[in-house]
Amino acid sequence: MKKMCIIGAGSAMFTQGLVADAIRSPGGQSWEIALVDIEPGILEAMRLLCVRMVEERQADIRISASPDRRAVLPGSDYVVTTIGVGGRRAWEQDVFIPRAYGIFQPVGDSVLPGGISRALRMIPALVDIVRDCIELCPGARILNYANPMTANCLALRRATGRTVTGLCHGTWHTEQQLARFAGLPWGEVTSLAVGLNHLTFLYDLRRRGVDAWPLVRERLAACGADGPPEEPFCWELFRVHGAFPAPGDRHVTEFFPERFPGGRYYGKMLGIDAFSFEGTIELGDRIYDEVLRFARSPDRLPEGLFSRASGEHEQLMDIIGSLETDGRKVFSVNLPNHGAVPGLPDEAVLELPALATARGFLPVANPDFPPALCALLSKHIAIAELTVEAALRGDRSLFVEAILLSSCLPDPSRAGAMADEMLAAHAASLPQFA
Repeated sequence: MKKMCIIGAGSAMFTQGLVADAIRSPGGQSWEIALVDIEPGILEAMRLLCVRMVEERQADIRISASPDRRAVLPGSDYVVTTIGVGGRRAWEQDVFIPRAYGIFQPVGDSVLPGGISRALRMIPALVDIVRDCIELCPGARILNYANPMTANCLALRRATGRTVTGLCHGTWHTEQQLARFAGLPWGEVTSLAVGLNHLTFLYDLRRRGVDAWPLVRERLAACGADGPPEEPFCWELFRVHGAFPAPGDRHVTEFFPERFPGGRYYGKMLGIDAFSFEGTIELGDRIYDEVLRFARSPDRLPEGLFSRASGEHEQLMDIIGSLETDGRKVFSVNLPNHGAVPGLPDEAVLELPALATARGFLPVANPDFPPALCALLSKHIAIAELTVEAALRGDRSLFVEAILLSSCLPDPSRAGAMADEMLAAHAASLPQFA
């Protein structure tokens, strides 16, 4: 029996989706899935839901749970981190405080002030988790889903010496999106993609080994001068660079705030009527309440709860299967560069293709990744460096410098005032700034 420990199991969509995938997973592997969350009531509800799912399907899975991760980490083969320090209420402050300064973030979990602020909360908590793993389950593979991915994975390697692999489904979904746009069967399409999480450029796209970009350009030209109605900014970048950025405008626009002054986005406002942030929070709260209601209901669970659902979890069992069997399948993962992309720093954490093998993840070399795209990424690699050092040292000045470098607020005094508001709002989750 293999053991997986999910830290942050109160993330209802992730945990429910992963257990559903484990129930369906082929190969006859038996699992213990240990759930950890610091909110006992939420943890108990998720435990009840997972136990009910396993029992209804008579799956060879054992569910355990504890608010104390140290009690369940021993013996773990895989540790999955999906925490969100402060939850959705803290996330709201990461978006609403900058909005008062004229910064409009559709997501606010990766870059710009919201992403930087989130990193300050996340990094100390993740460092403590990884140090516990090193002590209690040193052989476990640690897989991180928590954002901001780039800063988190960089900080964990720097603070603990342990390489933690970051996982996200955005590039995988964008490959599917491009296949649909070109009218190609997705199962026949392959790609190469390099970048930073939430700004990853698919620069090679093929169908059965044949370059598929000419067909994509033909379809794009047929859309007229304005291009497709969806992802207009990503298509603009494609026209210039010949590479399509994943995972779409909702995230990618946050890396280019200078192009959307005052949040203006093709006649709409980012985070307001374009990718409504409030709508995202409302949906998350609703799904969360619904899943917890299923956990407590005496009725049989709905069939939809067991179906393959879209979400961050959706490739995890396939990845683990490839690691366990030396399947050497290629996945998009976040790892230190270490020469895979010559035009970017060796220690930068990049989202890039890697083989999932019995020896771990082996990055695929991308020596022809375009220099112009390296230039676009370099600024955000530098911001991640400042963010990591601010989080590890508890350094307000570096927090402000990271905001200034992000080009969203050029006035140092206003950037400092905003930083102070965010530090005050999150003080309970920022021990390093005390």
